[in-house]
Amino acid sequence: MRFVLLGAAMFGLSLFVLQGQAGAPSGLPLPAELAVAAAAGLAAWWTRRSWWPLAAVAAVGHVLLLLWPPLLAASYHAGRDLVRGRDVAAYLGGCAAVFGASALMGAWRDGVREVLAATPGNALFMALAVVGLPFALGLWTRARRELRRRAEREQIMRAEQVRAQERARIAREMHDVVAHRVSLIVLHAGALEVRTGDEEAARTAALIGGIGREALANLRDVLGVLRATDWATGRATDWATGRATDGATDGAPDRATGRPRAEEVAPPPTFADLDRLLDQSRALGVEVVRHDEGEAREVEPAVARTAYRVVQEALTNVHRHAADARTDVRVRYRPEALEVEVRNRAPVSPPAGLPGAGWGLVGLRERVELLGGTLRTSAQDDGGFLVAARIPA
Repeated sequence: MRFVLLGAAMFGLSLFVLQGQAGAPSGLPLPAELAVAAAAGLAAWWTRRSWWPLAAVAAVGHVLLLLWPPLLAASYHAGRDLVRGRDVAAYLGGCAAVFGASALMGAWRDGVREVLAATPGNALFMALAVVGLPFALGLWTRARRELRRRAEREQIMRAEQVRAQERARIAREMHDVVAHRVSLIVLHAGALEVRTGDEEAARTAALIGGIGREALANLRDVLGVLRATDWATGRATDWATGRATDGATDGAPDRATGRPRAEEVAPPPTFADLDRLLDQSRALGVEVVRHDEGEAREVEPAVARTAYRVVQEALTNVHRHAADARTDVRVRYRPEALEVEVRNRAPVSPPAGLPGAGWGLVGLRERVELLGGTLRTSAQDDGGFLVAARIPA
């Protein structure tokens, strides 16, 4: 709409000038004046894509008819859009040539045209008014636009810095608190496995140590997600330590540990690992039964990971609150969705009271809804609990 209004204004002003109301009369018949004014208006409308047609109309119109409105608009666009010095010099040189040709044409003709174009003072005044001022206005507009863009970029970079610092803080907290505690569990489980004379206790300690080591590996992967690229230097930065890696991710040994260093992390678990997850719960004494319904098929990796996390979180809650209750895990392969349901019966003995953050199901619901799915959690009439998810696949 803005360019339509610009074209209409250019048509009216050009016709006004051609009729001698704001310049030298063209001496053309009215249909010819209408055609010239229409060409100027159309070129002004076309500036939404390119302003060079307007510049061409301005050059021809000013030399032949002393038509100045197209030249004024073209000079503004030149100041706003031309960046390279040689382009600016070429445009200004072209304007000087146009005014020189217009002065020669004015000297050749008589009347008002001769006074306006051939007189040096009038020609200089018109050059400043029609080219100099709009060109300077275009430069000012471009400078304001660049300053605004620079301010937006700086604001984005400051926000990135704040997010990076927060990620660094989260990574440090996870490393210092969670990794330390899990490492102690693994160490104590390993010591118990070696020192105990009870074979059953040794197997349990080995299982605890294996689960702890897997938890440490998963924690390492999560910390790896918190790695990012430094916006100022372009170097990869470990936000857990704040140290730049200088992009050394090709397997070269780490100078601090002597071990190979690589960006790759262990692949996240999928549905192929579901049986192993269930076996871990069975080894801890939980009666877990899996039921598959429908024809098994491959699903998108994001869907498989989310379904795995649903079962994992549900079994974690079973360990905390109903460790001696039978638990049924149902996997339904629907044509348009994958459904996962974990239902445990009422516990026989009181809950173990293991600590929990209280955000597991909240985060799980967010994860499922991000994929367009739904998550239902509800207490059952028999004292059990149900976690059911439906994920489009």
